[in-house]
Amino acid sequence: MNKTTQYLLPVIIAAAVAIGVFIGGKLNFSATPETLFSSNTSKDKLNRLIDYIDYEYVDDVDVDSIVDVTVNNILENLDPHSVYIPSEEEKRVAENMQGDFVGVGIRFDMVNDTLTVIRTLEGGPSIAAGIKAGDRILMADTDTLYGKHLRNTQIISKLKGNQNTSVHLKIYRKQTDEIFTINLKRAKVPIKSVVAAYMLTDDLGYIKINRFAETTYDEFHEALQELQQKGAKNLTLDLRNNPGGILDVTRSIADEFLEDGKLILFTKNKKGEVEKYYASEKGNFESGEIYVLINEKSASASEIIAGALQDNDKGVIVGRRSFGKGLVQRPMPLGDGSVVRLTISRYYTPTGRSIQRSYKNGNKDYFDEYYERFNSGELRSIDSIKVADSLKFVTPKGKIVYGGGGIIPDVFVPLSKTPEEISLEKGLRTKIVGYIDDFVFQKLDKDRKTYKNMSQEEFMENFEISDELLREYIDFLSEMRGQRMYIEKYEEQIKRHIKAIYIEQLYGVNGYQQQLNIGDEMIKKVLELHEK
Repeated sequence: MNKTTQYLLPVIIAAAVAIGVFIGGKLNFSATPETLFSSNTSKDKLNRLIDYIDYEYVDDVDVDSIVDVTVNNILENLDPHSVYIPSEEEKRVAENMQGDFVGVGIRFDMVNDTLTVIRTLEGGPSIAAGIKAGDRILMADTDTLYGKHLRNTQIISKLKGNQNTSVHLKIYRKQTDEIFTINLKRAKVPIKSVVAAYMLTDDLGYIKINRFAETTYDEFHEALQELQQKGAKNLTLDLRNNPGGILDVTRSIADEFLEDGKLILFTKNKKGEVEKYYASEKGNFESGEIYVLINEKSASASEIIAGALQDNDKGVIVGRRSFGKGLVQRPMPLGDGSVVRLTISRYYTPTGRSIQRSYKNGNKDYFDEYYERFNSGELRSIDSIKVADSLKFVTPKGKIVYGGGGIIPDVFVPLSKTPEEISLEKGLRTKIVGYIDDFVFQKLDKDRKTYKNMSQEEFMENFEISDELLREYIDFLSEMRGQRMYIEKYEEQIKRHIKAIYIEQLYGVNGYQQQLNIGDEMIKKVLELHEK
């Protein structure tokens, strides 16, 4: 025996013993060769079941659909915000979070079985190519886009494509009764998340953000600078109905309002590891007064901003208790284009509050809590909000704040003062307001020349929704729904929406929001607070 063998022999024997012990530990009456070296027989059980169904089941089964159901069932037993996104949906979700998509840049509808441009999208190639609202797109390359009952997904697939690729569009323009062809290059089209920015008063600006995507901070910063150039020394930040989004973007926006070194939030994972996020010295709006508007549909990133400002005694939170989502998700690819957004940590406001509400009664109850809040009276009275003394926290200046289910505003504004408006908010909105887009388009399509040289300011000041136009809409709505609609008690709300849709189709979403804000109770409250 040579020296090398002499030294290696004990190592080999030790390794053999270790392997023997490992195998011995695995050997039992239920062990099989397939599971001998498995570290998790539960995972093997699931894989084997799917294989049995795939290869042995008497009927053909779509195994992918079984996997999808299985994944969804697993996630439903974790928390309401860990979700599975199938591959066909992931691209749309990713585009929404990226803040852009590649296409021609139009908002369209099928009018009398023809693809019709409702509005061209700002920043998209269709504007530069000369496409106008009301144009009918008859063909995209060799594909006919009229006379068919095409689904939106089919149409989008014809118009979308790779960046800088060309598409030949055959167009009919009703205004001039002509047919022509445009060769358009597809390009990135912004999906704006800052949907409105304008001046409420000489020194009070207004910005509305509808989600937090990759481009949101840049959009916000640009809008803020423009308002400051117009004289804005104070700001209203509207986060109502904003479901949240990307954490890093949220921190950057909160940083604009908080002084260097102020804690914005911290997160904690299952291992107890804490990561803290502080404001930097780059904030451009640290001295002005800020009013943040929230409601029961403001969630996640919206709550991070509201909580960061409230806990640092900065600004005024106005509205109603927010949704109550204090969990952080991370997208994790599953290898086939699908993604699971898995909750990886909880976040806490600067005082240490978790604003995540309970989900122990299941996902349905969790997402239906809006109706519980309505029935309990919470949406109409701050005194109906249930708080626990054990979840009481104190800000540096001594203000009492609470965790355990959303951000409670500093200044409460009820859902509405009238039962009619509450009913409209609760479920009639889709039935009553949902058809205004089509109605307004048809009215404009008959005579766009009337508004050709009218500015948005002139339109807002001079155009009124007459009783006759309202009756026309009621007749249109009744015809579309197949029954007579008696909605006269909602007249003022409907008139305001009709005018807002006119403005959106003629001038864009900024004007739409500006019109809707006229008479808005939270905006009224902000103006009242600002005048003090």
